[in-house]
Amino acid sequence: MRVLVADHPLIAHKLTYLRDRRTDTPTFRRLADELVTLLAYEATREVRVSPFDIQTPVAPTTGIHLATPKPLVVPILRAGLGMLDGMMRMLPTAEVGFLGMVRNEETLEAHTYANRLPDDLDRRQCYVLDPMLATGGTLIAAIRYLVERGADDITAITLLSAPEGIEKVQAGLADVEPPITLVTGAIDERLNDQGYIVPGLGDAGDRLYGVV
Repeated sequence: MRVLVADHPLIAHKLTYLRDRRTDTPTFRRLADELVTLLAYEATREVRVSPFDIQTPVAPTTGIHLATPKPLVVPILRAGLGMLDGMMRMLPTAEVGFLGMVRNEETLEAHTYANRLPDDLDRRQCYVLDPMLATGGTLIAAIRYLVERGADDITAITLLSAPEGIEKVQAGLADVEPPITLVTGAIDERLNDQGYIVPGLGDAGDRLYGVV
């Protein structure tokens, strides 16, 4: 798995305010949306395109447009929904599928409870959205789910990642053939005993939707 930390002053600036416990829900939601747009710019550098002939006001020329089949954006419910608008701002013609996954707080394993994806993902380039890569179980399960349905290129986008989670994902997907890329805003220090990222930003879902 290739790991890309999007090292940019604006990303670090927005992450600082996302981390701050004093940041209220509306501000947190807006900052997350803006941050995802910045991360999406990095994550889509290798999005598939094909030539496209056009006529400018001056002369004919050839540009590019997104190749077929279109990319599929997959937010992991529920927190991943808070990243969807920012991603779709960069890929407005992409299709969207949904995966509902929940982490068992005792075993830290992820379980799928909802699936709204095309049955056939053959030759599809997929972008998985999940704010936090903590223990890694959710991301491993989600990527395997997509690969089993035929996805052949997967990029995961997270606001924050823990080194333990990255290591677990790399080990857990070592046998997966399609290329996997992780684009993240920062790699934090560690996980605590409860499986939360330190220093982190708390529970992203709760902070996005106002449940604390």
